Amino acid sequence: MPLPLDNQLCFTLYATSMAINRTYKPMLDEMGITYPQYLVLNALGEADGMSVGSIAHRLALESSTITPLVKRMEQAGLVTRQRSQADERQVQVDLTPAGRVLLVRCNCLNETLIERSGMKLAELDTLNRQIQALRDALNGGQVEAA
Repeated sequence: MPLPLDNQLCFTLYATSMAINRTYKPMLDEMGITYPQYLVLNALGEADGMSVGSIAHRLALESSTITPLVKRMEQAGLVTRQRSQADERQVQVDLTPAGRVLLVRCNCLNETLIERSGMKLAELDTLNRQIQALRDALNGGQVEAA
C-alpha cells in the first residue's frame, strides 16, 4: 500500500510549487509576464548574454521551450536576440533596459514569499539548500548550475 500523499515528499514539493505559483501569479500578471518568463529574466540577471541553450540548461528545460518564450519577451521589449558571431548556430539573449527594470521589480515576489511563508529568510535559505542537495543527489550527483 503506498504512503498517503501528505507523507510523500514528491507530492509535498509539487503542492508547494503550485502554491508558490499561485502566490506569484497576480504579481506576474500585473507585470505582464509568465512564470517561465520570470525564470528567464532571473537567469539573464545572473549572466546576461547567455545563449538560448545555456538558458535552457540553467532552467533544466529544452531549448525548444525557451525559444518561444524569448521571442515573446523580445516582442515585449524585455530582451534582444542575436546570432553569436563565434557560432551562428547559437542565439545570444541580452536584457534590455526595460528588462533590467522589470527584473528589479520582480523582487516583490521574493518579499511576498518570505512574508506569506511566516519563515525567516535564513530558514527559507536553509530549506532551499536542503532541497537543492536532494535535487542534486537525485540527478546522480550532477549539480545544476547555480
